[in-house]
Amino acid sequence: MKNIILERFLKYVSIDTQSDENSESCPSTQKQFNLANVLKEEMIAMGLSDVSLDENGYLMGFLPANTTKKIPSIGFISHMDTSPDMPGVNIKPKIVQCYDGRDILLNQEKQIVLSPTDFPEILDYVGKTIITTDGTTLLGADDKAGIAEILTAIEFLTTHPEILHGKICVGFTPDEEIGRGVDRFDVKKFNADFAYTMDGGALGELEYENFNAASAKVSIQGRNIHPGYAKGKMINALLVAMEFNSLLPVNERPEFTQDYEGFYHLVKVEGNVEHCSIQYIIRDHDRAKFEKKKVFIQHAVQYINQCYLEGTLTLELKDQYYNMKEMVEPVYHVVETANTAMEMLGVKPKIIPIRGGTDGARLSFMGLPCPNIYAGGHNFHGKYEYVCLETMESASKVILKIIELYSAKS
Repeated sequence: MKNIILERFLKYVSIDTQSDENSESCPSTQKQFNLANVLKEEMIAMGLSDVSLDENGYLMGFLPANTTKKIPSIGFISHMDTSPDMPGVNIKPKIVQCYDGRDILLNQEKQIVLSPTDFPEILDYVGKTIITTDGTTLLGADDKAGIAEILTAIEFLTTHPEILHGKICVGFTPDEEIGRGVDRFDVKKFNADFAYTMDGGALGELEYENFNAASAKVSIQGRNIHPGYAKGKMINALLVAMEFNSLLPVNERPEFTQDYEGFYHLVKVEGNVEHCSIQYIIRDHDRAKFEKKKVFIQHAVQYINQCYLEGTLTLELKDQYYNMKEMVEPVYHVVETANTAMEMLGVKPKIIPIRGGTDGARLSFMGLPCPNIYAGGHNFHGKYEYVCLETMESASKVILKIIELYSAKS
Protein backbone atom coordinates (compact mmCIF):
# COMPACT_ATOMS: atom_id res chain seq x y z
CA MET A 1 0.00 0.00 0.00
CA LYS A 2 2.83 2.40 0.86
CA ASN A 3 4.34 2.31 -2.62
CA ILE A 4 0.94 2.81 -4.24
CA ILE A 5 0.26 5.88 -2.10
CA LEU A 6 3.70 7.29 -2.88
CA GLU A 7 3.23 6.81 -6.61
CA ARG A 8 -0.18 8.49 -6.53
CA PHE A 9 0.99 11.36 -4.37
CA LEU A 10 3.98 12.16 -6.57
CA LYS A 11 1.75 12.15 -9.64
CA TYR A 12 -0.80 14.48 -8.05
CA VAL A 13 1.70 17.04 -6.74
CA SER A 14 3.27 17.27 -10.20
CA ILE A 15 0.05 18.93 -11.38
CA ASP A 16 -0.27 22.62 -10.53
CA THR A 17 -3.68 23.31 -8.97
CA GLN A 18 -3.25 26.60 -7.13
CA SER A 19 -6.48 28.49 -6.53
CA ASP A 20 -6.75 32.26 -6.96
CA GLU A 21 -8.62 34.43 -4.47
CA ASN A 22 -8.76 37.30 -6.98
CA SER A 23 -10.69 35.24 -9.51
CA GLU A 24 -14.48 35.23 -9.44
CA SER A 25 -14.90 32.06 -11.50
CA CYS A 26 -15.61 28.60 -10.10
CA PRO A 27 -13.22 26.95 -9.95
CA SER A 28 -11.04 30.00 -9.51
CA THR A 29 -8.40 28.52 -11.84
CA GLN A 30 -9.03 26.30 -14.83
CA LYS A 31 -5.85 24.33 -14.13
CA GLN A 32 -7.63 22.60 -11.26
CA PHE A 33 -9.46 20.64 -13.96
CA ASN A 34 -6.11 19.11 -14.97
CA LEU A 35 -5.99 17.12 -11.75
CA ALA A 36 -9.75 16.60 -11.63
CA ASN A 37 -9.69 14.89 -15.03
CA VAL A 38 -6.85 12.59 -13.95
CA LEU A 39 -8.75 11.63 -10.81
CA LYS A 40 -11.96 11.10 -12.76
CA GLU A 41 -10.26 8.57 -15.04
CA GLU A 42 -8.75 6.77 -12.06
CA MET A 43 -12.13 6.55 -10.35
CA ILE A 44 -13.77 5.16 -13.47
CA ALA A 45 -10.95 2.62 -13.90
CA MET A 46 -11.46 1.48 -10.30
CA GLY A 47 -15.08 0.71 -11.04
CA LEU A 48 -16.75 3.55 -9.18
CA SER A 49 -20.24 4.34 -10.42
CA ASP A 50 -21.84 7.64 -11.42
CA VAL A 51 -18.47 9.40 -11.60
CA SER A 52 -19.11 13.02 -12.48
CA LEU A 53 -17.09 16.20 -12.86
CA ASP A 54 -19.28 19.28 -13.12
CA GLU A 55 -18.56 22.65 -14.70
CA ASN A 56 -17.56 24.09 -11.31
CA GLY A 57 -14.82 21.53 -10.69
CA TYR A 58 -16.61 19.26 -8.21
CA LEU A 59 -15.78 15.60 -8.68
CA MET A 60 -17.87 12.79 -7.20
CA GLY A 61 -18.01 9.02 -7.52
CA PHE A 62 -19.60 6.15 -5.64
CA LEU A 63 -18.66 2.62 -4.65
CA PRO A 64 -21.96 0.72 -4.44
CA ALA A 65 -22.72 -1.42 -1.41
CA ASN A 66 -21.81 -5.08 -1.81
CA THR A 67 -24.22 -6.35 0.85
CA THR A 68 -27.93 -6.12 1.60
CA LYS A 69 -27.20 -5.21 5.22
CA LYS A 70 -28.37 -1.73 6.21
CA ILE A 71 -25.07 0.12 6.50
CA PRO A 72 -24.72 3.93 6.53
CA SER A 73 -23.49 5.64 3.38
CA ILE A 74 -20.09 7.09 4.32
CA GLY A 75 -18.37 9.94 2.50
CA PHE A 76 -14.68 10.77 2.22
CA ILE A 77 -13.67 14.20 0.95
CA SER A 78 -10.46 16.08 0.06
CA HIS A 79 -9.69 19.25 -1.85
CA MET A 80 -7.71 19.43 -5.07
CA ASP A 81 -6.40 23.00 -4.96
CA THR A 82 -3.21 24.19 -3.30
CA SER A 83 -2.57 27.47 -1.54
CA PRO A 84 -1.73 30.64 -3.50
CA ASP A 85 0.67 31.64 -0.69
CA MET A 86 3.66 29.91 -2.32
CA PRO A 87 4.49 28.75 -5.86
CA GLY A 88 2.81 25.44 -6.69
CA VAL A 89 4.19 24.76 -10.16
CA ASN A 90 7.24 22.65 -11.04
CA ILE A 91 7.24 20.93 -7.64
CA LYS A 92 10.29 18.74 -7.16
CA PRO A 93 9.72 16.51 -4.13
CA LYS A 94 12.70 15.15 -2.22
CA ILE A 95 12.27 11.71 -0.66
CA VAL A 96 14.22 11.15 2.53
CA GLN A 97 14.36 7.46 3.39
CA CYS A 98 14.80 6.44 7.03
CA TYR A 99 15.07 10.00 8.39
CA ASP A 100 17.96 10.25 10.87
CA GLY A 101 16.82 13.24 12.92
CA ARG A 102 19.28 15.73 11.43
CA ASP A 103 18.84 18.82 9.29
CA ILE A 104 17.50 18.16 5.79
CA LEU A 105 19.10 20.29 3.10
CA LEU A 106 16.24 21.27 0.83
CA ASN A 107 18.17 23.55 -1.50
CA GLN A 108 21.94 23.61 -1.84
CA GLU A 109 22.07 26.80 -3.90
CA LYS A 110 19.89 28.83 -1.55
CA GLN A 111 21.01 27.01 1.60
CA ILE A 112 17.44 26.30 2.67
CA VAL A 113 17.31 23.78 5.50
CA LEU A 114 14.44 21.93 7.17
CA SER A 115 15.72 21.66 10.71
CA PRO A 116 14.36 20.03 13.88
CA THR A 117 15.66 23.13 15.66
CA ASP A 118 12.92 25.14 13.96
CA PHE A 119 10.40 22.33 13.51
CA PRO A 120 10.95 19.89 16.42
CA GLU A 121 7.89 17.78 15.57
CA ILE A 122 9.83 16.31 12.64
CA LEU A 123 11.73 14.22 15.21
CA ASP A 124 8.54 12.15 15.61
CA TYR A 125 9.41 10.67 12.21
CA VAL A 126 12.93 9.41 12.85
CA GLY A 127 13.28 6.16 10.94
CA LYS A 128 10.37 7.00 8.65
CA THR A 129 10.17 8.18 5.04
CA ILE A 130 9.67 11.93 4.69
CA ILE A 131 8.75 13.76 1.50
CA THR A 132 9.80 17.42 1.36
CA THR A 133 9.97 20.30 -1.09
CA ASP A 134 13.14 21.49 -2.81
CA GLY A 135 12.86 24.80 -0.96
CA THR A 136 11.37 26.78 -3.85
CA THR A 137 7.70 25.71 -3.81
CA LEU A 138 5.10 24.29 -1.50
CA LEU A 139 4.64 20.51 -1.61
CA GLY A 140 0.89 20.08 -1.97
CA ALA A 141 0.38 17.53 0.79
CA ASP A 142 -2.48 19.87 1.67
CA ASP A 143 -4.50 18.12 0.40
CA LYS A 144 -3.16 15.81 -2.26
CA ALA A 145 -2.07 13.49 0.53
CA GLY A 146 -5.74 13.13 1.43
CA ILE A 147 -6.69 12.39 -2.18
CA ALA A 148 -4.03 9.68 -2.45
CA GLU A 149 -5.18 8.12 0.84
CA ILE A 150 -8.83 8.02 -0.16
CA LEU A 151 -8.31 6.55 -3.61
CA THR A 152 -5.83 3.96 -2.34
CA ALA A 153 -8.37 2.80 0.25
CA ILE A 154 -11.17 2.69 -2.33
CA GLU A 155 -9.00 0.73 -4.75
CA PHE A 156 -8.24 -1.76 -1.98
CA LEU A 157 -11.97 -2.31 -1.46
CA THR A 158 -12.58 -2.84 -5.18
CA THR A 159 -9.88 -5.52 -5.28
CA HIS A 160 -11.08 -7.20 -2.06
CA PRO A 161 -14.78 -7.84 -2.62
CA GLU A 162 -14.86 -10.13 0.41
CA ILE A 163 -14.82 -6.96 2.59
CA LEU A 164 -18.46 -6.07 3.09
CA HIS A 165 -19.37 -2.40 3.01
CA GLY A 166 -22.24 -0.02 2.43
CA LYS A 167 -22.27 2.71 -0.18
CA ILE A 168 -19.05 4.76 -0.15
CA CYS A 169 -19.21 8.31 -1.47
CA VAL A 170 -16.05 10.03 -2.71
CA GLY A 171 -15.84 13.78 -3.27
CA PHE A 172 -13.03 16.09 -4.36
CA THR A 173 -13.52 19.85 -4.22
CA PRO A 174 -11.85 22.95 -5.72
CA ASP A 175 -10.94 26.24 -4.06
CA GLU A 176 -10.80 25.14 -0.42
CA GLU A 177 -7.67 27.21 0.15
CA ILE A 178 -9.51 30.43 -0.69
CA GLY A 179 -12.56 29.61 1.43
CA ARG A 180 -14.89 28.52 -1.37
CA GLY A 181 -14.44 24.77 -1.22
CA VAL A 182 -18.08 23.85 -0.72
CA ASP A 183 -19.79 26.91 -2.20
CA ARG A 184 -21.37 24.72 -4.87
CA PHE A 185 -21.04 21.27 -3.31
CA ASP A 186 -24.22 19.29 -3.99
CA VAL A 187 -24.92 17.59 -0.65
CA LYS A 188 -28.12 16.02 -1.97
CA LYS A 189 -26.30 14.47 -4.92
CA PHE A 190 -23.47 13.25 -2.67
CA ASN A 191 -26.17 11.58 -0.55
CA ALA A 192 -23.96 10.39 2.32
CA ASP A 193 -25.26 9.97 5.86
CA PHE A 194 -22.06 11.57 7.13
CA ALA A 195 -18.52 12.09 5.88
CA TYR A 196 -14.91 12.67 6.82
CA THR A 197 -12.50 15.18 5.33
CA MET A 198 -8.99 13.76 5.05
CA ASP A 199 -7.33 17.14 5.53
CA GLY A 200 -5.64 17.11 8.93
CA GLY A 201 -2.00 17.15 9.91
CA ALA A 202 -0.03 14.92 12.24
CA LEU A 203 -0.59 11.25 12.96
CA GLY A 204 -3.67 10.71 15.13
CA GLU A 205 -5.35 14.07 14.61
CA LEU A 206 -9.13 13.87 14.81
CA GLU A 207 -11.03 17.13 14.79
CA TYR A 208 -14.69 18.00 15.11
CA GLU A 209 -14.37 21.50 16.55
CA ASN A 210 -13.26 24.54 14.60
CA PHE A 211 -13.34 28.30 14.87
CA ASN A 212 -16.39 30.42 14.34
CA ALA A 213 -15.09 32.86 11.77
CA ALA A 214 -15.82 36.36 10.49
CA SER A 215 -14.04 38.94 8.38
CA ALA A 216 -13.97 42.65 9.17
CA LYS A 217 -12.98 45.42 6.77
CA VAL A 218 -12.69 48.91 8.22
CA SER A 219 -12.60 51.73 5.66
CA ILE A 220 -11.24 55.05 6.90
CA GLN A 221 -11.96 58.32 5.15
CA GLY A 222 -9.34 60.90 5.99
CA ARG A 223 -8.84 64.49 4.93
CA ASN A 224 -5.59 65.25 3.15
CA ILE A 225 -4.36 68.83 3.54
CA HIS A 226 -0.94 70.22 2.64
CA PRO A 227 1.10 69.46 5.78
CA GLY A 228 2.29 73.04 5.99
CA TYR A 229 -1.31 74.22 6.47
CA ALA A 230 -2.84 71.14 8.10
CA LYS A 231 -3.42 72.34 11.67
CA GLY A 232 -7.01 71.75 12.71
CA LYS A 233 -7.92 70.42 9.28
CA MET A 234 -6.03 67.24 8.41
CA ILE A 235 -7.35 63.80 9.32
CA ASN A 236 -4.59 61.30 8.55
CA ALA A 237 -6.36 58.04 7.67
CA LEU A 238 -3.18 56.04 8.28
CA LEU A 239 -2.87 57.35 11.84
CA VAL A 240 -6.57 56.78 12.48
CA ALA A 241 -6.05 53.16 11.39
CA MET A 242 -3.23 52.84 13.93
CA GLU A 243 -5.42 54.40 16.59
CA PHE A 244 -8.25 51.99 15.81
CA ASN A 245 -5.96 48.96 15.91
CA SER A 246 -4.63 50.06 19.32
CA LEU A 247 -8.15 49.63 20.74
CA LEU A 248 -8.13 45.88 20.09
CA PRO A 249 -6.75 43.74 22.95
CA VAL A 250 -3.08 42.92 22.41
CA ASN A 251 -3.36 39.56 24.16
CA GLU A 252 -6.04 38.49 21.66
CA ARG A 253 -3.71 38.40 18.67
CA PRO A 254 -2.82 35.04 17.06
CA GLU A 255 0.76 35.15 18.31
CA PHE A 256 -0.48 35.17 21.92
CA THR A 257 -3.25 32.57 21.71
CA GLN A 258 -3.55 28.79 21.60
CA ASP A 259 -5.98 25.88 22.04
CA TYR A 260 -9.51 27.30 22.43
CA GLU A 261 -8.45 30.94 22.63
CA GLY A 262 -9.80 33.20 19.90
CA PHE A 263 -8.23 36.26 18.30
CA TYR A 264 -8.41 39.32 16.10
CA HIS A 265 -5.86 39.03 13.29
CA LEU A 266 -4.82 42.05 11.24
CA VAL A 267 -4.24 40.67 7.74
CA LYS A 268 -4.03 43.70 5.47
CA VAL A 269 -3.41 47.46 5.57
CA GLU A 270 -3.42 49.64 2.49
CA GLY A 271 -3.96 53.30 1.73
CA ASN A 272 -2.68 56.80 2.27
CA VAL A 273 -3.48 59.97 4.21
CA GLU A 274 -6.77 60.48 2.34
CA HIS A 275 -8.09 56.95 2.56
CA CYS A 276 -7.04 53.73 4.24
CA SER A 277 -8.54 50.28 4.73
CA ILE A 278 -7.61 47.67 7.30
CA GLN A 279 -8.79 44.07 7.24
CA TYR A 280 -9.11 41.55 10.04
CA ILE A 281 -10.23 38.02 10.57
CA ILE A 282 -12.05 37.26 13.82
CA ARG A 283 -11.95 33.78 15.32
CA ASP A 284 -13.26 31.97 18.40
CA HIS A 285 -14.39 28.43 19.16
CA ASP A 286 -16.98 29.66 21.66
CA ARG A 287 -19.99 31.12 19.83
CA ALA A 288 -20.83 33.57 22.64
CA LYS A 289 -17.25 34.88 22.77
CA PHE A 290 -17.24 35.09 18.97
CA GLU A 291 -20.34 37.27 19.02
CA LYS A 292 -18.77 39.47 21.73
CA LYS A 293 -15.68 39.97 19.58
CA LYS A 294 -17.84 41.20 16.73
CA VAL A 295 -19.69 43.57 19.05
CA PHE A 296 -16.37 44.84 20.42
CA ILE A 297 -15.08 45.75 16.97
CA GLN A 298 -18.38 47.51 16.20
CA HIS A 299 -18.05 49.55 19.40
CA ALA A 300 -14.46 50.43 18.48
CA VAL A 301 -15.69 51.81 15.15
CA GLN A 302 -18.37 53.86 16.92
CA TYR A 303 -15.83 55.23 19.39
CA ILE A 304 -13.43 56.42 16.67
CA ASN A 305 -16.31 58.03 14.78
CA GLN A 306 -17.21 59.95 17.95
CA CYS A 307 -13.61 61.14 18.22
CA TYR A 308 -13.55 62.38 14.63
CA LEU A 309 -16.40 62.91 12.19
CA GLU A 310 -19.35 60.56 11.94
CA GLY A 311 -18.70 58.31 8.95
CA THR A 312 -14.92 58.56 9.22
CA LEU A 313 -14.96 54.78 9.70
CA THR A 314 -17.27 52.32 8.00
CA LEU A 315 -17.32 48.65 8.89
CA GLU A 316 -18.02 45.67 6.66
CA LEU A 317 -18.49 42.64 8.91
CA LYS A 318 -19.24 39.21 7.46
CA ASP A 319 -19.59 35.78 9.05
CA GLN A 320 -17.60 33.13 7.18
CA TYR A 321 -18.28 29.81 8.91
CA TYR A 322 -19.21 28.35 12.29
CA ASN A 323 -18.00 25.70 14.72
CA MET A 324 -19.17 22.34 13.42
CA LYS A 325 -19.23 20.93 16.97
CA GLU A 326 -22.90 21.74 17.38
CA MET A 327 -23.75 19.81 14.21
CA VAL A 328 -21.47 16.82 14.89
CA GLU A 329 -22.29 16.19 18.57
CA PRO A 330 -25.82 14.90 17.80
CA VAL A 331 -24.17 12.16 15.70
CA TYR A 332 -21.09 11.77 17.88
CA HIS A 333 -20.70 8.16 16.78
CA VAL A 334 -18.81 9.51 13.75
CA VAL A 335 -16.08 10.75 16.08
CA GLU A 336 -16.18 7.68 18.32
CA THR A 337 -15.88 5.31 15.37
CA ALA A 338 -12.88 7.16 13.93
CA ASN A 339 -11.33 7.18 17.41
CA THR A 340 -11.83 3.41 17.73
CA ALA A 341 -10.46 2.81 14.23
CA MET A 342 -7.23 4.60 15.12
CA GLU A 343 -6.84 2.74 18.40
CA MET A 344 -7.36 -0.61 16.68
CA LEU A 345 -4.53 0.29 14.29
CA GLY A 346 -2.18 1.26 17.11
CA VAL A 347 -2.56 5.00 16.54
CA LYS A 348 -3.10 7.25 19.56
CA PRO A 349 -5.99 9.57 18.71
CA LYS A 350 -5.48 13.28 19.30
CA ILE A 351 -8.91 14.87 19.50
CA ILE A 352 -8.08 18.55 19.25
CA PRO A 353 -9.84 21.71 18.11
CA ILE A 354 -8.91 23.02 14.69
CA ARG A 355 -7.45 26.50 14.93
CA GLY A 356 -8.89 27.22 11.53
CA GLY A 357 -11.66 25.83 9.37
CA THR A 358 -12.22 23.00 6.90
CA ASP A 359 -14.68 22.17 4.17
CA GLY A 360 -16.20 19.88 6.77
CA ALA A 361 -17.23 22.81 8.97
CA ARG A 362 -19.48 24.29 6.31
CA LEU A 363 -20.64 20.89 5.10
CA SER A 364 -21.79 20.08 8.64
CA PHE A 365 -24.08 23.12 8.53
CA MET A 366 -25.27 22.05 5.08
CA GLY A 367 -26.58 18.81 6.56
CA LEU A 368 -23.52 16.59 6.16
CA PRO A 369 -21.75 16.04 9.52
CA CYS A 370 -18.09 15.92 8.63
CA PRO A 371 -15.18 15.59 11.13
CA ASN A 372 -11.59 15.90 9.95
CA ILE A 373 -8.93 13.16 10.03
CA TYR A 374 -5.17 13.44 9.72
CA ALA A 375 -3.55 13.24 6.30
CA GLY A 376 0.07 13.42 7.47
CA GLY A 377 1.35 16.81 6.35
CA HIS A 378 3.16 19.58 8.24
CA ASN A 379 4.08 23.22 7.59
CA PHE A 380 1.39 23.69 4.98
CA HIS A 381 1.45 26.54 2.43
CA GLY A 382 5.20 27.06 2.42
CA LYS A 383 8.61 25.82 1.37
CA TYR A 384 9.08 23.84 4.59
CA GLU A 385 6.04 21.65 3.94
CA TYR A 386 6.61 17.93 4.34
CA VAL A 387 4.63 14.74 4.78
CA CYS A 388 5.44 11.35 6.31
CA LEU A 389 4.72 8.45 3.97
CA GLU A 390 3.98 6.01 6.78
CA THR A 391 1.40 8.43 8.19
CA MET A 392 -0.29 8.58 4.79
CA GLU A 393 -0.44 4.81 4.72
CA SER A 394 -1.89 4.83 8.24
CA ALA A 395 -4.58 7.34 7.23
CA SER A 396 -5.62 5.10 4.33
CA LYS A 397 -5.93 2.18 6.72
CA VAL A 398 -8.05 4.29 9.07
CA ILE A 399 -10.48 4.87 6.19
CA LEU A 400 -10.75 1.12 5.67
CA LYS A 401 -11.15 0.46 9.39
CA ILE A 402 -13.95 3.02 9.71
CA ILE A 403 -15.77 1.33 6.84
CA GLU A 404 -15.22 -2.07 8.47
CA LEU A 405 -16.51 -0.90 11.84
CA TYR A 406 -19.73 0.51 10.42
CA SER A 407 -20.25 -2.71 8.47
CA ALA A 408 -19.78 -4.73 11.66
CA LYS A 409 -22.23 -2.58 13.62
CA SER A 410 -25.07 -3.07 11.17
